Amino acid sequence: MAEGTALPLVLLAEQFAKLPGIGMKSAQRLAYYVMSMSSEEAQELADAVVNVHKKVHTCKVCMNFTDNELCPVCADSTRDGSVVCVVESPKDIAAFERTREYKGVYHVLHGLISPVDGITPDDLRIKELLARVAEGEIEEVIMAANPTVEGEATSMYISRLLKPLGIKVTRLAFGLPVGGTLEYADEVTLFRALENRNEM
Repeated sequence: MAEGTALPLVLLAEQFAKLPGIGMKSAQRLAYYVMSMSSEEAQELADAVVNVHKKVHTCKVCMNFTDNELCPVCADSTRDGSVVCVVESPKDIAAFERTREYKGVYHVLHGLISPVDGITPDDLRIKELLARVAEGEIEEVIMAANPTVEGEATSMYISRLLKPLGIKVTRLAFGLPVGGTLEYADEVTLFRALENRNEM
């Protein structure tokens, strides 16, 4: 921020800049916006941040975020408990739910295996997934990690743990997006599209 800017504004901007996708310019704009808010609005914002940490925790079944004992999906008796979609983070569940097509349940890992970042299988919620599988209701596990090196490594690791238990392990098909153009597709996307082709 400019020299001579009040220290509390600088400190607030630095906090905003720690958020994903927020650069220093955006952080400064947010800090100045907070200054333009009324005292009541600023207090409501501060209370919302504090409340989310006090009241939101992980669902005891699927590890999604919830403010109840069970998240809405796990509490819904109409969902198919025999199919579990394994995702990296709670925000991935929101993406699936927007399709209104998936009727199974979820399991949130809260990260992916990444030795470079020091994230090992023990840092993820894999033990909780294995405990759910041991209960006997689950027949299929869908690996829905992003198609990255970390996502692939995590999917393969979990698949190797589940296969001996007689669980069907599948993964999302990857390929060309609807409306995409072949000439702009990268080699990996084209390979996935060929590999996951369906009969017409």
